Amino acid sequence: MEPDDSVNALGGVLEPCSTDPVTGFFRDGHCNTCPQDRGSHTVCAVMTAEFLAYSKYVGNDLSTPRPEFEFAGLAPGDKWCLCAARFLQAHDEGCAPKVNLAATHRRALAIVPLDILKRHEARTN
Repeated sequence: MEPDDSVNALGGVLEPCSTDPVTGFFRDGHCNTCPQDRGSHTVCAVMTAEFLAYSKYVGNDLSTPRPEFEFAGLAPGDKWCLCAARFLQAHDEGCAPKVNLAATHRRALAIVPLDILKRHEARTN
């Protein structure tokens, strides 16, 4: 599997999302994607307790450790490459997490409009 070009939602070079915990479809710390990434793990999101509870409620428990998959579980403040459709669903339900646009892959725009991503943009200093 070869990743698509590493271009972010703003048209620039895709920045890293997280290496602690290591994230991404390719587990390379970036929200890179490819045709085999059916979930489109392209939105670099900053986890919140509210979003983690919501995700668990809708069937994707991201907070419980799963050592058999070398997954320690996520906590509020962790950054993670979310599936674009799950992000949009959380937005529609009013509990979407903040996003790092520079680390969100442009392929997310096929599912989530840029104006919605911008409404949830994490402000960094």
